Amino acid sequence: MPTLVMKFGGTSVANLDRIRRAAKRVGVEVAKGYDVIVIVSAMSGKTNELVGWVNETSPLHDAREYDAVVSSGENVTAGLMALTLQEMKVPARSWQGWQVPLMTNDAHSAARIEEIPSENITASFAEGMKVAVVAGFQGVSPKGRITTLGRGGSDTTAVAFAAAFEADRCDIYTDVDGVYTTDPRITSKARKLDKIAFEEMLELASLGAKVLQTRSVELAMRHKVKLRVLSSFEEQSDEAGTLVCDEEEIMESNVVSGVAYSRDEAKMTLISVADRPGIAAAIFGPLSESGVNVDMIVQNISEEGRTDMTFSCPVDQVTRAEKAMADAKASGDINYHDLVADTDVSKISVVGIGMRSHAGVAAKMFSSLHDEGINIKVITTSEIKISVLIDRKYMELAVQALHDAFELENAG
Repeated sequence: MPTLVMKFGGTSVANLDRIRRAAKRVGVEVAKGYDVIVIVSAMSGKTNELVGWVNETSPLHDAREYDAVVSSGENVTAGLMALTLQEMKVPARSWQGWQVPLMTNDAHSAARIEEIPSENITASFAEGMKVAVVAGFQGVSPKGRITTLGRGGSDTTAVAFAAAFEADRCDIYTDVDGVYTTDPRITSKARKLDKIAFEEMLELASLGAKVLQTRSVELAMRHKVKLRVLSSFEEQSDEAGTLVCDEEEIMESNVVSGVAYSRDEAKMTLISVADRPGIAAAIFGPLSESGVNVDMIVQNISEEGRTDMTFSCPVDQVTRAEKAMADAKASGDINYHDLVADTDVSKISVVGIGMRSHAGVAAKMFSSLHDEGINIKVITTSEIKISVLIDRKYMELAVQALHDAFELENAG
C-alpha cells in the first residue's frame, strides 16, 4: 500500500471535537487505499502548561526530566486519536517515540533525529493496522532516555517519517489554509500561494513566518519530500492548501513570492574595535558559545586601525550578548570602546527564487521604503532574499508597502 503522512498541530487537536474532525480526515485517506502515519502535537496550550510546571518546580532543571514531562502532551493526543479512529472502525494504534523507535542524539530539549527504523510500523501495517498514530516532537536517546526535538518539532517528526517510509506526500494540518504572501493580519491583500519552492519556504520560515518549522523544511528539501500545508478547519479538495516542492515543479516563478517579518529584533554595535586578523572570530565565537543567534552582520570601513562591527539578534538575547562581549573584553580577547544596543527594531525581508534572474528588486524595495519615509538601518542580501532592519514602529507599514510594490495580491 502507498503511505501518506498526516500531521496535526496543536490547534487541530485542541479538544475531543477537533480530534474527531481530524480522525475523519484520516479515515478519508484510508478509504483511498493509503496506509497512514499520523503525527500529532500536544493539545493547544498543553506544552506551555507543562513547561510552566517544570520551571516552577525547578528553575535550573535537569533537561532529561524536562523532556520526560513536556513530551507527555503528545502521548495523550496520540492515545486519544487512536481511540477515536478505533471507534470509527479504522484499525489504529498509538506509538510513542521510543516504541518506533525514533532514534535521536542525546541533546535533550533540542535533539536531532538520527534514524527511524521502519520495521516495527511496517510489520504492524502488514498485520492489518491501517493507521499508526505517532506522538510527535519526541524520540529516544542512545542511553534510552526520552528526548524532545525543540518547539515545533512535530513538523520535523512528520517530514522525517515521510522520508523514512518514502511516503507519497506529507500533509501538515494547521490553523491556516496554506502559505501566504505575507501575514493576512497585516494586509488584507495577502494571497495564498498554490505552490512555493523549498528554498523560498526555508527563507520565509527562518525569517519569521510561523507556518512551518525551519528544520522540517530543511529535511523536506534534502529528502525531496512533497509537503502540503492545509487547514484542518476547512473542507479539502485535491488542490487545497499550498504545496512546498522542488523549484522545477513550479512553472512560472514570481520574482518575489512573499514578504516576511520578525518583530522582536535588536541591533547591536561594537564601537571602535581593533581591526586585526581574527577579530570576527574573537567576537562571534563567544556569542555562539553563549547561545546568541546572530543574523545580520555589517563591518564598517576601518579607520586608523579601528572599526565598528554591527550585528542583529533576537531582542531576548541582548543581555546574553552583552555579557559575552563584556567577558571577552575582560579576558583581553577583544578591545572595543562601547557596545550600543538598539532594541526597538524589526527585520523585513522579501523572498523569491525569481530574484535570481531579475534585476531591480533591491532598487524597488528601497524606493518603496523611501516613499513611506522609512529609514533602513542594516541591509543584507542573498541569492533569493533581501533583508533590512528598520524601526519597529514602521514594521506593518513596510510590509504593506512592499506587498503593494511587488503586486503580491496577484500571486497565487
